[in-house]
Amino acid sequence: MTSFEDHFSGHAADYARYRPDYPAALFEFLAGLAPDRRRAWDCATGNGQAALGLASHFEAVVATDASVRQIQEAARRDGVHYAVASAEESPLEDEAIALVTAAQALHWFDRARFWGEVRRVLVCGGAVAVWSYHGFHVTPEVEAVIHRYYKDVVGRYWPPGRGIVEQGYRALEFPFAEETPPTFLLEKRWDLAALVGYLRTWSASQRYQAEKGSDPLLFVREELAEAWGPPERIRPFRWDLDLRVGRKV
Repeated sequence: MTSFEDHFSGHAADYARYRPDYPAALFEFLAGLAPDRRRAWDCATGNGQAALGLASHFEAVVATDASVRQIQEAARRDGVHYAVASAEESPLEDEAIALVTAAQALHWFDRARFWGEVRRVLVCGGAVAVWSYHGFHVTPEVEAVIHRYYKDVVGRYWPPGRGIVEQGYRALEFPFAEETPPTFLLEKRWDLAALVGYLRTWSASQRYQAEKGSDPLLFVREELAEAWGPPERIRPFRWDLDLRVGRKV
């Protein structure tokens, strides 16, 4: 397994708790791209969120992640088989997979090697889907505070590759026969405590905490509370999903 910079093991449980849910329609669409429903590979599975969604449509889902802690914390379900492995070196056989997915993870990979691995494991006509999301829509007042936190407080602590996410992966090479997907949204209903939990899972927040030894959210705590109102108030959140899909031909 190749070495990698692990931004998530230290808060794997929080990552599983404070992440937006992918819509069921996304997995229905992805399954429809696959030439068969036998096996899918969810690469860099994290808490297993995408793997569980795929499990409703495939006989078996292989879910890998380079983080041992993430694999330990990942949700279990029949048909989902977890393994510790990097994106660039999977334990899969040649031409054994009908669909490969990478959710909110492509920007961490050595892409040239990952694309080669995808081509190796996919059957002819097999599909690949990569997606990301960033920012969210809630209220203008809350968004303004989060924007300042994102840029001014933890901005310099984002790992290299964050700009790729901000661009929605659109500028990246994609060496497959690309197709145009429908639009999907991520939605969540959170109180203030859940929002704060989500912000703490950001890799930039974690890097700030590790380097400074203090919580960067203290810089916006009062401002965020004022923008939110009563902390128990539930507000709807929406993220736009940036999705690219294609086939091995």
